[in-house]
Amino acid sequence: MYDLFGLGPHDLRQGRVELHLPGGYLNSKPELSRRQVLVRVVLSTSGCHDTDDEIAQAKKYTKDHEWIELSEDKKTGYIGISEYAAHALGDVVYVELPTIPMEVTAGDSIGAVESVKSASDINSPISGTIVAVNDLLEEKPGTINKGPEDESSAGGWVAKVEVSEAGIKDLDGLMDAAAYKEFTEEE
Repeated sequence: MYDLFGLGPHDLRQGRVELHLPGGYLNSKPELSRRQVLVRVVLSTSGCHDTDDEIAQAKKYTKDHEWIELSEDKKTGYIGISEYAAHALGDVVYVELPTIPMEVTAGDSIGAVESVKSASDINSPISGTIVAVNDLLEEKPGTINKGPEDESSAGGWVAKVEVSEAGIKDLDGLMDAAAYKEFTEEE
């Protein structure tokens, strides 16, 4: 059995795992936490395409608890704060979004998130140009708590970035899901 919220496609070198639950499934099952949803996985080497391109598309994390996930063409990506960060912050009450367009380099502050417990800057994981923001967070900042790593229109992503050449190189300095999980367990 595998906890899929701690795994990504790059973690399973012999197969690809995708889990599609109906919208709001976990919210309709209060007795289940995200960590308790387990799925039995049968690994197979057939149809496996574990290439550098697929690994580059996987979600990457910073030590400051931001994430980025690139589109298939690697020209754009979504940025947000991690589940770990959202949980540590508690109930988010305000999100400062970046102005657009905004040229950024890896580590630049692009906004902030405030909760009942504390406030924290949101930094860009890679270099590029911020081209869109999640306006939903201005009206409903608590959306970050419900789905901080969700890049759908109803999710808690913060910004969309056009990736520069330097941004592609910045990905090498970020953690994959397994390394990030290990990093957060040590904190």
